[in-house]
Amino acid sequence: MLNHIMLGSNDIEKSKKFYDTVLATLGVREPMKNVAASGHVRYFYMHDGDVFALTQPINDEPAECANGMTIGFKCDSPEQVTEFHDVAVANGATSIEGPPGLREASMGSMYLCYFRDPDGHKICGLHRAS
Repeated sequence: MLNHIMLGSNDIEKSKKFYDTVLATLGVREPMKNVAASGHVRYFYMHDGDVFALTQPINDEPAECANGMTIGFKCDSPEQVTEFHDVAVANGATSIEGPPGLREASMGSMYLCYFRDPDGHKICGLHRAS
């Protein structure tokens, strides 16, 4: 359904360093760097056919977080969810909505974690329990 997700950053190199470290827990490799004709830097992380990107806002306004928005990353196990969370927090994220753990919902059992990245974007790590 989706082609890519792109987040704005107020410090693109700091965000790249953060996501390089955090996404490595999911097996994601170095991103592709792109410099737009305007000179704005973007990084594209490609993994299993999915694309997650970081960008300097092309309108030169500060990057802001969308109220109600969450970016969810698939994890292979509960242990990977916990590692994803813990590595993020160790590298400048803020843990939110309780510690990683199993949550029962109408969509089934899910092992989840939530944190805010250094720019304040809400990120989720998710493993669907069998």
